[in-house]
Amino acid sequence: MDFLLGGLAACGACIFTNPLEVVKTRMQLQGELRSRGTYKVHYRNVFHAAHTIWKMDGLLALQKGLLPGLLYQFCMNGVRLGSYAMLDSAGYTRTGGRVSAGKSTVAGALAGVLGPLMASPIYMVKTHLQAQSTANIAVGHQYRHQGMMDALINIYRQHGVMGLWRGSTSAVPRVMVGSAVQLSTFSKTKQVTRDLQLLQPDGLLEPLVAGMVSSLFTVFAVTPFDVVSTRLYNQPVDRQGKGLFYAGNLDCFTKTARKEGLSSLYKGTGASYFRLGPHTVLSLFFWDKLRTVYQEG
Repeated sequence: MDFLLGGLAACGACIFTNPLEVVKTRMQLQGELRSRGTYKVHYRNVFHAAHTIWKMDGLLALQKGLLPGLLYQFCMNGVRLGSYAMLDSAGYTRTGGRVSAGKSTVAGALAGVLGPLMASPIYMVKTHLQAQSTANIAVGHQYRHQGMMDALINIYRQHGVMGLWRGSTSAVPRVMVGSAVQLSTFSKTKQVTRDLQLLQPDGLLEPLVAGMVSSLFTVFAVTPFDVVSTRLYNQPVDRQGKGLFYAGNLDCFTKTARKEGLSSLYKGTGASYFRLGPHTVLSLFFWDKLRTVYQEG
């Protein structure tokens, strides 16, 4: 049941935050491997990007990749949040009944390993679909999939089973870091608010405040890994399925930093926060409330 509750909570958040995921993906691919000033800036900031996509591609373009996004969130976060809930319920995140920052961080990292590996093909397709746009505002490599199933079938036909898991090595560190920071800061913030008696325990505000605090730390920690992951998943490949831009995580980190500067690893931070912030707040809020209802029932 913990896995089902985690998946449902993440899907609920995804419906509201997917447009920001589209914006974030476009901004992270903008100016790929090009020095500042040598490319046209289609997306100046998160608000300009959303307006541009709406104006040029239509309102529905802001929900591109929603179906694979929902499937990814259900699978990845179902496993991640469900695993963490089991570890927490068993007392592995606590010392003397209190939340341990170290133990909850390790538990969050462990919970974030399996989910992204399982759902990697869906995440890759989601990235391809969200990057698709009309030619005059296109950024990054443009895959011309007709939908999620069309993408999965074509990738399998061209590159086999291994092609479906291309880029998956970037998903593990991204989710491990994000999961460790997100879940540990969420649990610790709840503990602090209870110690200081700032909020009513198990009230509506407690998970919302904890989620807001958690999202700040999570965005700062995970954005460089997210930029690398987006680019590895979206890069063009040769007939053998080998990436034409990057050989792997470290190669993508170094090439991006060298060509575009260190600040490029934080491209789309605004979009990432507006996306990950509400997603963190909503998913952890839904997860916390669903667990409470289930446990009381």
